Amino acid sequence: MLAPRKISVCSSKRFTKLLVIFTAGLLAFQAKAQHTFSIVAVDSVTGEIGSAGATCGDSIIWPGTPGAKIISEIIPGKGAIHTQSYYLANNQKNAHTRMIAGDSPNEIINWLTLHDVENDETIRQYGIVDYNAGHPRSAAYTGSGCFDYKNHISGKHYSIQGNILIGQYVLDSMESFFNRTKGPLADKLMAAMQGAKIVGADSRCKPNGTSSLSAFIRVAKPSDQPLLLYLDLNIAGTTPGAEPIDKLQKKYDHWKSTLGHNTLVSRNPFGISYLPNPCTTKLNLSIEPSKADKIMLLDPFGRLVFCQNISAINSEIDMRPFTKGVYIMTFYKSGMLIHTSRVIKN
Repeated sequence: MLAPRKISVCSSKRFTKLLVIFTAGLLAFQAKAQHTFSIVAVDSVTGEIGSAGATCGDSIIWPGTPGAKIISEIIPGKGAIHTQSYYLANNQKNAHTRMIAGDSPNEIINWLTLHDVENDETIRQYGIVDYNAGHPRSAAYTGSGCFDYKNHISGKHYSIQGNILIGQYVLDSMESFFNRTKGPLADKLMAAMQGAKIVGADSRCKPNGTSSLSAFIRVAKPSDQPLLLYLDLNIAGTTPGAEPIDKLQKKYDHWKSTLGHNTLVSRNPFGISYLPNPCTTKLNLSIEPSKADKIMLLDPFGRLVFCQNISAINSEIDMRPFTKGVYIMTFYKSGMLIHTSRVIKN
């Protein structure tokens, strides 16, 4: 057996996505209305907290981006907050502060409506859930000045809300799909999005023949970092006629396929092992070159951070330079993907 050797860091090219650009007036309108239909929910058993939604806006901009307008905020272990319709960052920050302080979803919404940053709570829409030590609570608010059709539905551990909708049945369908679906919270959220896959669900997108232009789904485990979630997928700015919820479903299905039957199991049918997982310093690999000849490692944002041809049975990856989070490890043979799994860096 050969001695372990280090796998070197690979350089990678960064690609930027081109966003669909509308007229300035339409962009301003869409930014104010983000997002059109959405859901926030909690799993009282696992402590997972999730969020999903879609809009006829042409992009989903995430936290950390300068000037970001993001309606979905998940505070792992605490709850989720959606502030939509005429989004204001300071209203979102205030909601965050109240949740950290221990306010219930109802108390947060009452505070927000009394202390709106622009003194006009009538144009806001909120959906909030919290974990509350395994006893979830939810609340929602729809201002009278939001664009029609507008409404919200709240259950014990979820809240569904929307504006600029084609009708109430968008929200009803989301709730029905969510409640009928068995399995983990992520599956239920993705099902809720399928429930909203109605042409013109966001009424502005009816001429496109789609429900929306952009969509997202996010789930946090209790131990996650706010900007490094267990699940964080989005589809931004699809072309007319391309259904973003279908594209999100495809992306979600691929994400699920990377989990395997148990992501922490050290062996698999391809004779590949990687230990320890989760890891803190070094990940020890055992790979037969006859089974796989190349390995790649993608960081939590999908960027290539390691790649190496496999020529020895034993090798190792030094994980110390990398931040905590979930990494995707892929193995190839003769250019074909043969195995994908997750590696957790603690």
